[in-house]
Amino acid sequence: MPESTTRHWESSSPWGSALDPSRRSAALFAARDVALRASDRARIKRSLPLARRQTQYPESVNWNPYGLAGGNAGTAVMCSYFDQCLPEEGWDAVAHGFLAEGATAIEVSGPVHIGLFAGLSGFAFALETLSRNGDRYQHLLTAVDEMLAPQVSAVAAQLGTSAPGMPVSAFDLVSGASGVAAYLLRRDPHEVLPEFLTTLVRIAEPAHGTPRWATPPELLTSASMRRRYPSGHLNCGLAHGIPGPLAVLSLALRAGREVPGQAKTVRALAQWLLSHRVDDAWGGGWPDGVPVTPSGRRQPRREPVATRGAWCYGSPGVARSLWLAGEALDDDGLRSTAVEAMTSVLRRPVELRYINSPTFCHGVAGLLHIVLRFAHETASARLAHASTELVDQLLSAYEPELPFGYASLEAADAAVDRPGLLDGAAGVAMALLAAATGVEPAWDRMFLLS
Repeated sequence: MPESTTRHWESSSPWGSALDPSRRSAALFAARDVALRASDRARIKRSLPLARRQTQYPESVNWNPYGLAGGNAGTAVMCSYFDQCLPEEGWDAVAHGFLAEGATAIEVSGPVHIGLFAGLSGFAFALETLSRNGDRYQHLLTAVDEMLAPQVSAVAAQLGTSAPGMPVSAFDLVSGASGVAAYLLRRDPHEVLPEFLTTLVRIAEPAHGTPRWATPPELLTSASMRRRYPSGHLNCGLAHGIPGPLAVLSLALRAGREVPGQAKTVRALAQWLLSHRVDDAWGGGWPDGVPVTPSGRRQPRREPVATRGAWCYGSPGVARSLWLAGEALDDDGLRSTAVEAMTSVLRRPVELRYINSPTFCHGVAGLLHIVLRFAHETASARLAHASTELVDQLLSAYEPELPFGYASLEAADAAVDRPGLLDGAAGVAMALLAAATGVEPAWDRMFLLS
């Protein structure tokens, strides 16, 4: 049996920076400068009309008063991490201001939905992050949890009885059940997490040969997706696909939050992902999705496909979900497979990783942060060296003349000035700070990375 499948993984060492003093100083300078700009309300307000002219997707440019992905909650989480790392610089007060504005918006109009990245559970995540282990914001947290609990139960009940076939937003990390469960793993005073875990286990059960979580063509989100997958698809991305439920079920299992069938489901989902790995010259990876045939079964894919090296889609996000499954099941084979998948990404030439943007979701910052997590947990010198190279890549992309120091690159490298956490400069600042300091980035639970 190859050595990579039999290695025994040791426990993590304390979080620390692998950067030399010069790189650490440069990363810290860029991170602080970007964070100052990304938390400047006047600058944020000025950027929005410009970004709508720059982007090919103007409907995506907005500032959510209580959102994590691009809004006050995400900026507050960024400021909280800076306060942990640089406690004398006043970041906590800045974070409080953004949280207060989000709370006012919820009080006035209420949240649109409960999703993690743009809804109520994301705002609750930010509150819990800033609560300092329960010392602060308890009245507001209690009020938000009171709002959240009945909605969680209603969503879980609806999903649990729905027919096979659903939009990814029903179960995914960004908008669906997996993201809400990621918050409930942090704080669950009304004990509603078991309902969501049971729902996720049920969703993962096969139904008539096709998983319940398959998305039929009429529920795909765009015309281009419907052309690409005329009979529907099975999403393989951590942001919107089955790696999200796998990661959150694994994290819950490891934390002792278990419902019937959960361990079996973790094993089955991990094996499903392994069965859809596509090998190529650099090792292997995962497609964005697996097409479904007109008969309803998944289509086997035999030839290599271009795979991204991103958090949202591609090997890094899938590898992280497999690692978490390996941790939950204490399975060295899964852990080794996850590390090999990461090294295959890093063996690829930079231009074949298909992540031109510096940002977190589909860019270099997301890849850097996943590499940091793996390097920390495996004590791998190779991965530590790779994290240094990725920091260098981000530092070379830093442009102080831009409004936020970094721009999000869309298709055809169209640059869009975004301040937010998911697709903007704030996420880059947080990844750089995690690489440069010795404070563990517990905020990455929102990305299902820890």
